[in-house]
Amino acid sequence: MDDGSSLQTLLVGIDAACDRVLAPMFEDGDLPALESIYEQGVSSSLESQIPPWTASAWPSLYTGKNPGKHGVFGFLSFDGYDWDVVNASDVRERALWELLDDHGLTSVVVNVPVTHPPREFDGALIPGYTAPEDPDCHPSGLLEEVRDEIGEYRVYPDEDAADLGTAYVDCARMRGEAFRYLADRFDPAFGFLEFQGTDSIFHEEPENDEAIRSIYREVDRQLATILESHDPDTVIVASDHGMGPYDGYEFRVNDYLRDEGLVATENGGDGMPTWATVRDDSLKRGEDSTEYDPGAAERAMAAAAKAGLTSQRIGRLLERLGIYDLVAAYAPTGLVNAGATQVDFPESTAYVRSRIELGVRLNLEGREPNGVVPREEYETVRTRVIDALRSATTPDGEPVFEAVRPREEFFHGPESEHAVDIVTIPADFEHLLSATLRDEPFGPPSEPWNHKLGGTFAARGAAIDSAADLGDPHLFDVAPTVLASLGVPIDDRMDGQPLPCVDSPGTQSYSRADDRNAVATADEAVEDRLADLGYLE
Repeated sequence: MDDGSSLQTLLVGIDAACDRVLAPMFEDGDLPALESIYEQGVSSSLESQIPPWTASAWPSLYTGKNPGKHGVFGFLSFDGYDWDVVNASDVRERALWELLDDHGLTSVVVNVPVTHPPREFDGALIPGYTAPEDPDCHPSGLLEEVRDEIGEYRVYPDEDAADLGTAYVDCARMRGEAFRYLADRFDPAFGFLEFQGTDSIFHEEPENDEAIRSIYREVDRQLATILESHDPDTVIVASDHGMGPYDGYEFRVNDYLRDEGLVATENGGDGMPTWATVRDDSLKRGEDSTEYDPGAAERAMAAAAKAGLTSQRIGRLLERLGIYDLVAAYAPTGLVNAGATQVDFPESTAYVRSRIELGVRLNLEGREPNGVVPREEYETVRTRVIDALRSATTPDGEPVFEAVRPREEFFHGPESEHAVDIVTIPADFEHLLSATLRDEPFGPPSEPWNHKLGGTFAARGAAIDSAADLGDPHLFDVAPTVLASLGVPIDDRMDGQPLPCVDSPGTQSYSRADDRNAVATADEAVEDRLADLGYLE
């Protein structure tokens, strides 16, 4: 044990952890270090936010604020009808470690999503999800130093590994080793270590129980070693959302809205730029542009689509022949998209831009580049769309949505204008929403497991009252609870509150981070990875 360690609070982020996943492994004794925190401290399910997806939820957790304040609503940021993958320059509120810097406290942050490129603060940061494989770190040159010390360090798993479970286990090991080295090097008061493979494995091999358990066992080993070597006064475990089976349907919202006369389509048109077109052209040339110059094959497919032979029609034929999956596995996505019936965004009244946003955007005049909905008709049109979506029923006659509501019921703050106009919450998160057009609104879920609202929270240590009743903790409560565990005043604009297990240190005003200039993420490997996991369609 490093008796000289000054680590006061360790926050362990385990993406997608929840009772459904943890309980069987606790029962089998697979996770002794993690289970001891639940047994010796306080614990509860943790309600996630809307939308409960990684890229938006982690900024909410580490700022304590809703997306309407911090500005990240999904994996994509939009400029009119164009997009880029989000990064830290899109987060308009300051993170936990930046607030602690105001109070002279040092932090070490490893693998937290949406933290690239990092801002300056007292401490060290290696970015996580949505960063490139060789990200800028803080301080400059840190990644090379870490690799010199521990050997290989990867943001994303090795695609050439013998199996996926082994690749994710390796990543979990690297996270722990990097954190321990940096904790020794910077001697922080606060540490934040996030594990991502606990989520990603469910998007790729949800039935591979041994791979899932092997990843969690490595997470537990790394946690145990950190607890032994740095003995933090307080340990907090939190996830951004839960994970579970989707037993309903895939609901293609744009197909439904087309039937309602709200979505316009075109065959072989540009549509919304896709991850594949960016990846296959400009990114492979090392450019940051999201413009796409189609090749001869794509132009031929687009011409065929304009004549009526669309990718959707070809797909239905392949399904009847029983070879759809085989062909789909090898067909270049850019080629398929070029021949697809696509949403004509400038001509549509309302549409889904990205399924991760969990909602519908209106094509509003004066806000979108070619808006067709007059501002004076905004509420009338929005009410019409809400009514249409609320009446949507599955082939079994059950409502598709648990709730269809105006965005202001979920988002408030200076960034709310960037949100969807209508929030759509699937019933029990059993149905997978999709932005793609398939000429029919319902089909089987393309992912059998996906995100659920119920995550997890646990805490023990010097700052924690183990007899406290946590009530109904929310994702927004994690950041204020961490600050309280360190005796640091809460940001008075946070949407969460310190949980009853800690003493509240009061509040103070902190500045926003809206002085950031947005930078492009455009990176082939990042967009490839998000598409592989089903985050980009």
